[in-house]
This record gives sequence, C-alpha cells and structure tokens, in this order.
Amino acid sequence: MVSRYEQFDRSRLKILPLGLRRHDLDLSVVLSCAPASSLRREIVVTAQQIASAREKGSSVILMMGAHVLRSGVQRYLIDMLERGFLSCIAMNGAGVIHDYELAACGATTESVAHYIRDGRFGLWRETGAINDIVSCGAADGLGLGEAVGKAIAEGDFPHRDISVLAAAYRCGIPVTVHVGIGYDIIHEMPNCDGAALGAASYRDFLIFARRVENLEGGVVMNFGTAIMGPEVYLKALSMARNVAAQESREICHFTSLVCDLAPLPEDYSAEPGKGNPMYYFRPWKTILIRTVGDGGRSFYVQGSHNETIPQLWTALDQQTCQALP
Repeated sequence: MVSRYEQFDRSRLKILPLGLRRHDLDLSVVLSCAPASSLRREIVVTAQQIASAREKGSSVILMMGAHVLRSGVQRYLIDMLERGFLSCIAMNGAGVIHDYELAACGATTESVAHYIRDGRFGLWRETGAINDIVSCGAADGLGLGEAVGKAIAEGDFPHRDISVLAAAYRCGIPVTVHVGIGYDIIHEMPNCDGAALGAASYRDFLIFARRVENLEGGVVMNFGTAIMGPEVYLKALSMARNVAAQESREICHFTSLVCDLAPLPEDYSAEPGKGNPMYYFRPWKTILIRTVGDGGRSFYVQGSHNETIPQLWTALDQQTCQALP
C-alpha cells in the first residue's frame, strides 16, 4: 500500500551554507568552571545523595532541555562526566544540534523571526550532516547520542573540547537523545531518514530505561525539560518497575531534583488541580510527586541554568573534597 496523500517534495528545497547564517550565540556564552558563591540547600542535599549513589553503584541521571546548553554550562557538565558523577544524560534533538554546531563552527542558534519570513529557517547544509551521522550510526547499531558523540570526538571539529556529546562518548557514558519527528530543523532536510532517526532514538530510549532500572538509591535530575524529560522518564520507570516487581525488587527509594523557571509554591508536595495551568507542568506532578510517592524524596529549585548547574557542580566538588583523607 502507498499513501493516498501527496507529500512535500524535499528535492525542491534550497539549502544554504551555515556560514551565511547570523548566529545568536557563539563561544562567548560558554562559561569557565568556577565555584558558585552561594548554594541552595536542595542542591547540596542532592549532591550528598549523588555521592551516596556513586558508592552504591546506583544511577545518577540528568535530563535537560536544549536551553541548558545555550546557557553556556558545557564545561560544568563535561567535568561532571569526566569525574564520574553522572551515569546518563538525556536530551532532546535540539540539544544535539546546539552541541554539534558549537563544536563545528563555534556558534549556534538562529533568529526564527528573521529566517522564517522567506523559508530559510533551519535549512543549513552543515547542520544537515547530522542526518548522515545518525543514518550510519543506526545501521551500525548505535543510539543517536552515541553516533553523534563518536563523530564529534573522532572528527575534525575545531571546538570539540566543549562538546558534551563528545565528552560523554570519551567517558563511555550514554547521552540518550529523545526526538519527536518534525520537531528539529534537521527533519526539514532531504537527507533525513525517518526510519533511521526513529531506530537510533528508540535505541537511546532503551538505553535510558536500562539506567532507570538501577535507580534504587540513586538520583534523577531534570533541568529545563518540561515535556521530554518527565514523559520519557515516566515510561522508562514503569518498564523498570514492572521487571523489578517480577524479581521481588523495588525502585522506590531515590532522590529527584527539578530545576526550572516555573514559579512553584513553597509547598509543592500536592498536585495542583486540573483547572490550574500548572497542572500541565509535567515536572511537578510526575517527577516531584507521583514517581517518588512510595519512598523517595524530591526537591525543586527555581532558577536559571547558568546558576543551578554551577551550584550543582560546586556542591559535588565540595562533597569530593570532604571525602578526601
């Protein structure tokens, strides 16, 4: 059977060199690692739980939106990877694009308002190469994050030192990438293979779910992802608990941390009603309440990512110093 409906012919698209694009962000946004001047109690307690999780061999998972990378905290994340604080990073497809573009040309992010007017938004040749990397990686049995991380780590990328994907690949720590078809600019390209994209991202979901299986006594953190993080985590946790129940195990005693800009009340221990727009802010009900209700605990910190990520890094560094003889 062939679809009855006419499709858009991508061969008609005009793809332009990335060098012609005006970038909104460049390497000047990338911060150097420096201790935060003050620490929120919730982040300090989470850092203590991460140290405990490392001793137990439990998972420490960090889920993040693409704006985390746009806030310039790459070096903090890379240092956390290299020092073994994290077991897995989960991101969306936009995160891969920002990481790849910064590694390739030291700049990223275009003005939607400017480029959508004449249909140039997202149609940049060099960024489209991600599609070829994903297709080859899927054919070789790699997940999306591993395929792109390997390409950056082993390729000719002048700024690969600030690539989170490349650092994770070097460290043997998975970055799982959870895409929605049509969400990202690379899906506009003629060389985008939806089947390969889906296969690679679904492999990442299974890799993520395997890390969630080891979450008892561990930590799950959510920075700035209002939909991808909570939803992927929820399904993976259900899968992991299903298997654990069959093996007479529990995945209930772990810590969750959400850092975002949403103005949650001081007491966020109860779900808002369905008439409250914040009911649909998934990190609140999913990560802070429902999935920790059987023995876990949760913390919320309102703040920008270039404040909360450095605080987490500083708290983890202090934990390491305290542990030294």
